Amino acid sequence: MAAQTSAKSLLHLSSSSCPCFGTSKQSNLIKLRKTQVGFEPRGLTQHTKPIKVESLSLSHKSGIRVVVVEERKKKWEVKCTAEGIERGVLMGRRGRDEAVAAAKVLVPERFKVVALMACVMCLCNADRVVMSVAVVPLATKFGWTNSFLGIVQSSFLWGYIFSSVVGGALIDKYGGKRVLATGVALWSLATLLTPWAANHSTTSLLAIRAFFGLAEGVALPAMGIILSRWFPNHERASAVGISMAGFHLGNVAGLLLTPIMLSSIGLTGPFILFASLGLLWLSTWTQVTNDPQESQFISKSELRLIQDGKTDSSVSDGKFPPIRLLLSKLPTWAIILANITNNWGYFVLLSWMPVYFKTVFNVNLKQAAWFSAVPWGTMALSGYVAGATSDYLIKAGINLTLVRKIMQSIGFIGPGVSLLCLNFVNTPVHASVFITIALSLSSFSQAGFLLNIQDIAPQYAGLLHGISNSFGTLAAIVSTIGTGFFVQWLGSFQAFLTVTAGLYFMSTIFWNLFATGERVF
Repeated sequence: MAAQTSAKSLLHLSSSSCPCFGTSKQSNLIKLRKTQVGFEPRGLTQHTKPIKVESLSLSHKSGIRVVVVEERKKKWEVKCTAEGIERGVLMGRRGRDEAVAAAKVLVPERFKVVALMACVMCLCNADRVVMSVAVVPLATKFGWTNSFLGIVQSSFLWGYIFSSVVGGALIDKYGGKRVLATGVALWSLATLLTPWAANHSTTSLLAIRAFFGLAEGVALPAMGIILSRWFPNHERASAVGISMAGFHLGNVAGLLLTPIMLSSIGLTGPFILFASLGLLWLSTWTQVTNDPQESQFISKSELRLIQDGKTDSSVSDGKFPPIRLLLSKLPTWAIILANITNNWGYFVLLSWMPVYFKTVFNVNLKQAAWFSAVPWGTMALSGYVAGATSDYLIKAGINLTLVRKIMQSIGFIGPGVSLLCLNFVNTPVHASVFITIALSLSSFSQAGFLLNIQDIAPQYAGLLHGISNSFGTLAAIVSTIGTGFFVQWLGSFQAFLTVTAGLYFMSTIFWNLFATGERVF
């Protein structure tokens, strides 16, 4: 009886404060009817227009919470719906706070994940590039030859080649969040210690750079796994494009900021900056989860969109990965050869571009940094374009295998032709144009072999990425050291660039013969 009496209590509302309850300037009397879950207003219609609420206060009477809207001088805006008001009446302050919080959620959770991923990929590459610029004054200080310079440049890859496979397997087992966070912490520490190691001894420098590579080896496999779980298939290429755009912008940041900080602060400046940014990023990574189903912040509609957009499971069954089986299929070797080719060309340009402009065109370090930075900036944009184009073709119903082959062919033929054209340029501006074209088109590989790893082996994508990355890293070591010997013995970059172009063309043929977008494992 007390509840029934309370149900007939008056809910005093000002219509100018909340139009959800009518339009009369007089206070309206609202009757409540009993339901299975409590009491709700009778005859109310839902409104979603922004309204001004003077204030909200709660009073208790006979166990029923009543919301009273009173006039105050301070005003704020909320969204008012019949459902929201009902929940506020039944649940009190908690329900009201949840309704207001829900109204403020505008950015989907998966977009936050890809933004953080783009930031850490930017740091990942910036930390690499710092050494590519700093190695020029270091070589002058310690009297290093070009051949030994290639060894210093490649030392990062010595650790990188080992962590790719192990890191990929750990990611498949434990998820990308924890493994990536550990990697960021370790490579930030290695970055911080690099100047000390360089001043201590050459052996210390090589050791700390190898440790740096060991920590960074988990970054790309972790990115692939996390994005494959957080994005539906028709958005995955765009998500990878955004993350890799951050990766390439890391080149720009490293190439432009490092010379400035070297000249103004000294050798330690850029290393301290990027190490500190890595530790700062770690503080923002804590709320991200391995899988969207584990997230406390994702909405039901977004989770449903992600789950409906997947055609296969990417969760490992916990069994030991079938490495022999993985290596027995030609689509696996198509990915491995593509990774070899991509890393060969990428690391030649990444490690030697500043030296190339200084040696061939006799430009100073700051000018070389600007000429080197422009191609990476355009590569960031073209990588997103490649991803968006790939997603568009898939949504349009184009066969997935054909899409992967188109993207990868553009990513290899374009750079191959551009590198051949470098044999005929006479100015740093023209060289920068062709290198820009080469790197911009090579970013289409992100929508080719990089995504194809998840296509053919979703349960073992981390391990397969690690295996292919290890082969690619070995190729990067050979190309980075080989460039140094070519320059020292032949006095020319052109011969090595021609060899690289030939590798691009050969890999394109192999890819189109054996690659597939269908699940193999």
